[in-house]
Amino acid sequence: MDRGTVGSAQSGRLLVEVRQEGSSAVVTPAGELDHHTADLLREPLEDCLAKGKSRLVVDCTRLEFCDSTGLNVLLGARLKAEAAGGGVHLAGMLPVVARVFEITGADAVFTVHDTLEEALADGAGD
Repeated sequence: MDRGTVGSAQSGRLLVEVRQEGSSAVVTPAGELDHHTADLLREPLEDCLAKGKSRLVVDCTRLEFCDSTGLNVLLGARLKAEAAGGGVHLAGMLPVVARVFEITGADAVFTVHDTLEEALADGAGD
């Protein structure tokens, strides 16, 4: 399996790590995703897409908070990934983050997995 850290970005409240796992770019935001930190996630997602990685897995296991700005970053990445023939898969959302997706109905437009392993296995045939 092709593994390796592609990059990371950090502010006081959000750290974003990116690595390659097989055919997927795994993006792991840790901390709070809001209007102050959204660009720290937007930039790596757009960079992955610009490099031809259209299957993005967002590992949400360390994401403690997500507001509407963060949700919009993920929705924007989803549209771009789908236009490129891929998609955005969300994995391991904590209940507080999952609730934002449920309330807004965004959970219906993303492929949501309970674990990162499930998300990666789902793309193993890509």
